[in-house]
Amino acid sequence: MAMGKFALSHEIWQDIRRYSWTYGLIVLVLISAFAVIYFTHLNRQTTSELEVLYSEQDDLDIEWRNLLLEENSLAEHSEIEYQAEKLLLMKRPKPNQEIIIKLQ
Repeated sequence: MAMGKFALSHEIWQDIRRYSWTYGLIVLVLISAFAVIYFTHLNRQTTSELEVLYSEQDDLDIEWRNLLLEENSLAEHSEIEYQAEKLLLMKRPKPNQEIIIKLQ
């Protein structure tokens, strides 16, 4: 009985040695398959993050354009005069109140 177990284990060991290349290739194929799955997952995550960043970039571009428009409208002379009259209670002097200083 012990001899039968020994013979069986000896045959199994010889079978493993005979087909070691096949087993090695199977292991390599499995490692390759899991690597493909992992890197596909990373690629999808990165693509998702990139889409979020593009969306944020678009929002910031829109905000920048709006700020440029606001800056241009606030820089107009009529807006400056309106703000001076409204906030600082300033008025334009009458021509007879103007004093002209000439520098030589």
